[in-house]
Amino acid sequence: MPKISKSNAPRRGDHGPVCELAGDIHDYTIAFLEFRQDIDATPLLKGLPEDRCQCAHWGYVLKGRFTMRYAGGDEVYEAGDAYYCPPGHVPVSHEPGTEFLMFSPAKDLLKTEAVMMANMKAMMPK
Repeated sequence: MPKISKSNAPRRGDHGPVCELAGDIHDYTIAFLEFRQDIDATPLLKGLPEDRCQCAHWGYVLKGRFTMRYAGGDEVYEAGDAYYCPPGHVPVSHEPGTEFLMFSPAKDLLKTEAVMMANMKAMMPK
């Protein structure tokens, strides 16, 4: 059976405030994420429909807590919570030290990540 762990994840990204260890199995991306500082992803999602993430995510919070903003309000996820984030959310807060495991449809996640990367690049000083 295919599997991914922190030790064998093929994609290893240390992006300063966020560390991501990830890989794909079948049509899903499995990612271990660690947030070293609080991040509001609102500006990174500009340009997506309604400026919100359109990718569904399932996961489990290992440590800490984070907040997702939906059209109907905010939802806080804490250590020990299994979660589902439907399309149409914005991650607005991540307690430093938060770690979670996330499963996402790979094709949808790639579209979202492309917009986020372009927005990050545009925000960098020239």
